[in-house]
Amino acid sequence: MLTRIRRRLPGRGNGPWIVVAACGAALIATPFAVAAGEGRPIQGGTRNPSPNASLAFTRETQIIANNNSYGTRQSNKSTRGGGAIYGCRARTGANACLRASNLSNGRAFSFGTNSGTEVGRIDGPAAAAPFTTSATGVATGLNADKVDGKDAATISADANRFAAVAAAGTLGAQRGATAARNTGAGTYTVAFSDDISKCALGATVTNNGVAGIATAAVGADNKTVTVVTRVVSGTGASASNEPFHLTVTC
Repeated sequence: MLTRIRRRLPGRGNGPWIVVAACGAALIATPFAVAAGEGRPIQGGTRNPSPNASLAFTRETQIIANNNSYGTRQSNKSTRGGGAIYGCRARTGANACLRASNLSNGRAFSFGTNSGTEVGRIDGPAAAAPFTTSATGVATGLNADKVDGKDAATISADANRFAAVAAAGTLGAQRGATAARNTGAGTYTVAFSDDISKCALGATVTNNGVAGIATAAVGADNKTVTVVTRVVSGTGASASNEPFHLTVTC
């Protein structure tokens, strides 16, 4: 370039042409300088595009493929290292650090392992939900140890409370009941630890020597049940202190 300029304008020194050439080189390099790390080749074994944070990529880096396997593949042959790690500083409501989006109707992600006792793990704050979903279908094979913080044994116990009460009002075997007492002829109260207002009640006299019946109703506190036991005779049913079983099904 410098030689051509000299030929067209002979008799001049080198100084002005050096200035002109430098300006031209600056104009060519300007787009790359503005784009910071953009346009640089990816280098293995180091931080790309540079350890200098000011040279970080400022636009999406897209890798587009059209094949029958995968667009990219990352692997680590070491037995102590992972295949890939993705980090970000996204706040609540922003884009997630990792997103897999299938634009057709197949799976968006798939995880697999050849052996071991754990396929994956989700770590986070103790009170945070491990994940949420808008899908409502059945997750085949999903084995949930707890639902709403309760394991299967607790859920079963909560759904099937009961109390065995003696004629004198003494509380015997129970599940979920905390106290029982006789408050009058054939009248008893049985207290439970939780709200049972949405549950079904059933009471049965357990004295085979009489024709007994029992009725039950939950009180205003939604935890205390009043049970009335009666003995049926030819003249009607009269209140009588009798042993009974009370069941609460939720």
